[in-house]
Amino acid sequence: MITAAIAATQRAMPDSLPKTPLPPLPDAIEWRRETELVPYRQALDAMIARNAAIAEGAARELVWLLEHPPVYTAGTSAAADELLDPRFEVVEAGRGGRYTYHGPGQRVGYVLLDLRSRARDVRGFVHALEGWVIDTLADFGVTGWRSEGRVGIWTRDIDGREAKIGAIGVRIRRWVTMHGFSVNLDPDMSHFGGIVPCGIDEFGVTSMARLGLAVSAEEWDRALLAHAAGFLAKLDVSCPE
Repeated sequence: MITAAIAATQRAMPDSLPKTPLPPLPDAIEWRRETELVPYRQALDAMIARNAAIAEGAARELVWLLEHPPVYTAGTSAAADELLDPRFEVVEAGRGGRYTYHGPGQRVGYVLLDLRSRARDVRGFVHALEGWVIDTLADFGVTGWRSEGRVGIWTRDIDGREAKIGAIGVRIRRWVTMHGFSVNLDPDMSHFGGIVPCGIDEFGVTSMARLGLAVSAEEWDRALLAHAAGFLAKLDVSCPE
């Protein structure tokens, strides 16, 4: 179910959330937040249509925050031997990367922006997207980082080893972005066992809950949106070397 815009959902957020008002969000972008699970194929079809409409100048840009029922998605570089147990539906996503799991307790952000009005820097877009997630994790006391040669957001797991807490996967058509990021708040971690996440089998996957943090979707969304202006500002300059 497609919810109303962000402003409506903010009024329904629980009392435990910070009361500090969010900075104004640009009206040129639709900020959409789902409170119910959205089937992956439905979301993918909606993204493809919206991407084309943005490219034609017929729709606003979109940042869409949601969760999916359990599903494995295959990127353009996915290898058959990395699908270990197809216990859930497997969908060809059309984005870059390998196999990824999505499911309840994992917050997904689909970011559909027109880079023609920005720096037209694909690497810069990915770098800014990673930074947006890293900055938001820091609000909850989690140190996240990029790792050379390994796409995604990494942190220190409870066993002291490096583990992935967020995934990044994007596609760009006619300079309009689609797909985006996912962050593990409190998913069923056993569901990752059906794939080699992002094709990296020597490192594990972790979540906010595994790190001892109870973070709701509402709390995550509020923190993320508080950093939206900084994320957008980075898209106006080329990526640092």
